[in-house]
Amino acid sequence: MANRKGSRTKAQETNWQERVIQIRRVSKVVKGGKKLSFRAIVVVGNESGQVGVGVGKAGDVIGAVRKGVADGKKQLIDVSLTKANSITHITKGASGGANVIIRPAAPGTGVIAGGAVRTVLELAGIKNILAKQLGSNNPLNNARAAVNALETLRSFAEVAEERGVSVEHLYT
Repeated sequence: MANRKGSRTKAQETNWQERVIQIRRVSKVVKGGKKLSFRAIVVVGNESGQVGVGVGKAGDVIGAVRKGVADGKKQLIDVSLTKANSITHITKGASGGANVIIRPAAPGTGVIAGGAVRTVLELAGIKNILAKQLGSNNPLNNARAAVNALETLRSFAEVAEERGVSVEHLYT
């Protein structure tokens, strides 16, 4: 029985995909000279509506990536997807100097986005979407801006409930 339980949790763990966006060697000036460490920006997602961006710093690359994955799992958000594996409406997100515009696309379009935004959208499970990065080209800020844009999405059911009407009434 315990063996089954262990395999179930392992299956849940392998469900998550991790992609490293950037690894940077950073240094801190201390009394004895420069102390080198690594910073890893990691996107974690399950390709079915959950995604998060994490940052990890450590003395070695593997440790930084491991910390980034742990941080990304803490920052997870839920994304409401349509049946066409897209989003419900146009949305904008911002983080620092980076701005991102995300628009739904017709089935068969694919993911048309660049850099860190593309990685965030793919790991969220979105298959048909258009995105544009504006402002800064910093991968961390662009990834966080994409997550911010996906956070502001609302489904038709949420809007209908907020307005106190039925979902069918929204289409008329």
